[in-house]
Amino acid sequence: MASVSASPPTSEAPAQPFDRLRYAGVFLLLFLFGTETFLVSPLLPTIADSIRVSEAAAASSVTAYVLVYAVFAPFLGLLSDRFGRRRTLIAGTLLFVLSNAAAALSTGLTLLVVSRAVAGLAAAAAGPAIWAHIAETAPDAVRGRALGLGMALFSAGQVIGVPLGGFLAGLAGWRSAFWALAVGTAAAVPLLLRQVGGSAVQGQAGGAVRAVLAGWADPALRRALLVNTVFHAANLGAYTFLGAVLVQRFDLSVEALGLVGVLVGAGSVVGSLLGGRLGDRARAAGRDDLPLLPLWGLLLAAGIGLAVGGPGIVLALAGVTVWFLASGGFVTDQQTLAGTVAPELRATSSAWLTSTMYAGTGLGAWAVGSFADVAVGAGAVGVGLAVVAAAGGWLVTARLQRA
Repeated sequence: MASVSASPPTSEAPAQPFDRLRYAGVFLLLFLFGTETFLVSPLLPTIADSIRVSEAAAASSVTAYVLVYAVFAPFLGLLSDRFGRRRTLIAGTLLFVLSNAAAALSTGLTLLVVSRAVAGLAAAAAGPAIWAHIAETAPDAVRGRALGLGMALFSAGQVIGVPLGGFLAGLAGWRSAFWALAVGTAAAVPLLLRQVGGSAVQGQAGGAVRAVLAGWADPALRRALLVNTVFHAANLGAYTFLGAVLVQRFDLSVEALGLVGVLVGAGSVVGSLLGGRLGDRARAAGRDDLPLLPLWGLLLAAGIGLAVGGPGIVLALAGVTVWFLASGGFVTDQQTLAGTVAPELRATSSAWLTSTMYAGTGLGAWAVGSFADVAVGAGAVGVGLAVVAAAGGWLVTARLQRA
């Protein structure tokens, strides 16, 4: 795999058209994936009470989703690279429909956990194919903005989807939110069939294991993946328990917790769009794509600290917004790197990026859940690991600048 190299400096990135409607199908799917990813946190107390288990036990459904994704995404990303985006994307989308229907039918912890594991498998097939499809079809000068818009729509799942899920849970029970996800995902299939090409991608030759591990051969990507793991152990590991923390601190209702998703999504949307635009400008000026990694880590630490320990609900909600602004910017920077460092393995590289994200999430959720008080756990694990990620991001950036 080729190492990251800077593009020749230019005074201004050339203006190139970006047909957003061409990506309507994958953008809709990203919106639904974003809704599903963040839906369990505000519903966690309601789900736990409904199936008569502890909140920590119910959170194992989140762990099942992210760990299955972490294990299988690189292999399914390789299938996308070798056999084309269309097949893996459609198969993953249909499996996602079935998994959400199974979650809606769950009456106990076992079926719920299995359904979320299947959802993780579905997202592991569809997600990397989506990011690779955008990266390889968007004009070079606006690739970061295209990926940032995709991430913004993923984040918009919190702004619209999560509050809607909270309202549905309040009106018709938490299962109705999963039924809505199943129906919405099924509606995306016709768009995907029309808009995603079926031609195979010319991937790297060699054995499957060697191809799957090829993403780790690039030093810059390897270091970025390690930072990615730590960042999301802090970020999404702590977020798994944010609903429980806010109920504990402020006695919020499930509907109010759904509205917290507006702040989560708003912060992520702004961070994603900002990260994409700054990444495009950095490449156009001949710099690397990761100049803000330390800043995102420090902002994450500040946001988590305010959300779980800040005095009063206003500061806590401000902390949630800062938290996810940092998250959106960080993820967009990383996706842009994965989409440019190895064109022949775009989906595999992207899969490793998301795989390490979910691996970190599972480890972080386990670490926070091991504390008797989840607010203390979210603060200690979230803030501590965010500072470590900021230090790691500074090292990654420093090495790239010396290269």
